[in-house]
Parts: sequence; structure tokens; C-alpha cells
Amino acid sequence: MKKVLILAFAALLLTITNAGYAQRSAPAGAVIYSLPSTTIHLNVVAEKDEFIAGPYAQYAQKYMGAEAPADNRVTYSLKSINLMPYIEADPSTRFAINLSGKDVAAANFLQFCSQGLIVMSDSYTGKQESWRFPSMANNDQFAGKSVEGNLTNTTTTLYRNVATEGGFQRVSVAQTQVVQKSLDAKAAETANAIFNLRKKRVEIITGDTDATFSGEALAAAVAEINRLEEEYMTLFYGVHATSIQEMSFDIVPKAGAEKQMIVAFRLSDTQGLLPANNVAGRPIVLELTPDPASVSSTTGASPGRSSDASLVYYRVPATATVNILDGQQILMQARVPVYQSGNTLQFNLNSVVK
Repeated sequence: MKKVLILAFAALLLTITNAGYAQRSAPAGAVIYSLPSTTIHLNVVAEKDEFIAGPYAQYAQKYMGAEAPADNRVTYSLKSINLMPYIEADPSTRFAINLSGKDVAAANFLQFCSQGLIVMSDSYTGKQESWRFPSMANNDQFAGKSVEGNLTNTTTTLYRNVATEGGFQRVSVAQTQVVQKSLDAKAAETANAIFNLRKKRVEIITGDTDATFSGEALAAAVAEINRLEEEYMTLFYGVHATSIQEMSFDIVPKAGAEKQMIVAFRLSDTQGLLPANNVAGRPIVLELTPDPASVSSTTGASPGRSSDASLVYYRVPATATVNILDGQQILMQARVPVYQSGNTLQFNLNSVVK
């Protein structure tokens, strides 16, 4: 029992000592800050175009007079790219400064924060990524578009031997069966229906019909004929189904004033938008070129651990031209401030700015 009490008392003393040390190591007025870093946020929208070949594509030349593609295919194309730079704390540059009892220093520090030249170490102004995948195209696009039913009647002639006075005679017997229509027969029926619709449309427009159409009735009749013709034509020439794919990508440029070429994302003709590390698609490159006029020839400050406590280090961004490239084609161009490509400078917080 005594050993338990001794251990508990020792643990209590250790807790009080650690608490006192923590209070001494983090005095009132101490502020932790970081230098800003620019991240480029891309919101990309691609369109998926899926072609589904018609079930009668192989008979299009025979019945319609023009060939039709017989293979399904999927293609993706870029629709839009939205570029947005945002600022976050650079984790590799973190500094501590004591503003306790220094009104001028505190005011100057807040000015640097409000101008974005320094940021608090726990701040994050990035945007959430939005992932939206395309809906799958319906492979049964042609259901219910046939002109006639799927079944037809066939007559088969059978023979049997019948006993007569003169002996056995072979007698034919007709037998009717219900069988499934061949694809060729259904294609022929659809082609006949299309030509009948075209003939009926001409008769209605020219007035060569027993029924009388005028005004809205004429327009409605012609529109319905057009709809039916287009629906039947898809059985030969297929349909297109489109959907939208939207993804977001974040690119962090490297520090320095040199020109940079970064693979932002990839685009596959069959899989759509892909991350930069997936080599299944062709690369879409972000080209970043800092403006030499916004980058000083001097190296700027080099903060160290033993620097003056009254100095605050800050970054002035460099203006850079950003190009989004698909091969040699420029998809978009913009000018953005890039902090890590700029200069790191220093300022005495105790200075009075007039």
C-alpha cells in the first residue's frame, strides 16, 4: 500500500513539474507563424460521349443505302478548366515571435497578416475537392423500338404415309409454328416502316391524303412522323449517350524563380480524367513562368534559428504566367501570384511606419 501511495505522489509531482515547464516554455504573447505558399487548384470538366451501335447496323447498306458504324466506342473531351490559386501555410517555414508588451510590433504584425505576407501556422484556406463521376450509359437503348413483334409464323410441310386400297401413299401435311424472327427480317420491316413514314410525311405536307391537316394539327403530325423516323433510324445508325465527369486537382509549384513544367492531370480517351501518376492517359501539363520583373536579383533574407527576435520574415510573391498545355495546344492562360517563387525579406517589428 505504501508503495502505491509513493508512486502516485511521484506521478503527481511529475505532472506539476511538466505543467510548470510548459508554462515557462510558452510565454504570454508568443505567436507562431509561417510564410505563405501558393497552391494552384484546377477544377476540370470532361464530357463522355458513348456511341452504341444499332442492332441492325450490318443491314444499313442493304436496306437504307448507307453504311453504319458497327462498333461501340467511348471518347472523352475536355469541356472546361477553372484555375484558382489559394494560399496556405508553408510547413517548411515556421517561426516564433513574442509580441507581449509591444504595441507597435503587434500592429505591424497584424498588418503583415492582413496583407497576406505571412500566415498563421494553423491557417488553411484551401478548397475542398469535388469528385463527380459520369453516369453509365444504358446499353438497352433500342428496347421497344421494333416496328413489328419479335415473333412470326412459319409453315413447314411434313409428309406421312396413308394406307389406301392401292397401297401406302405419301401425303403432305402443312404445320404452322411460331418462331423468332431473324435479325434480317426485322431490319427489313424497320426499313419499310421508315420509307412508309417518309411517304406519309410528303402526302401530309402536299395535301395528297384523305385526312385534312392544318395549323397546329399539321405541325403536330409532321413532328410525330419525324420523331418516329429518328427513333427507327437509331436501330441502324446507333445512338450517342453523353455524361459529365468533374474532378479537382491541386498543384504546388516548387520554390524558385525558374520555369517549371508540371503534369497537372491526365486525360484518357476511354477512362476520362486521371491523376498525374496514372500513365494510362496523355499528360495535361501546367507550365509556370515567373515574371523576371517581379523577382529581385538579390537573394533576400536567409532566416536562421539564431535570428533577432524583433525581426519578422515575410514573402513577397512573384507574378507568374500559367499555361495549361495539351501537347502543343494552349488550353488556357492566366497570371497568378506565386509566393514560393518570390523573395523572403525581413522587417523590424519595432519600427514606426509613418
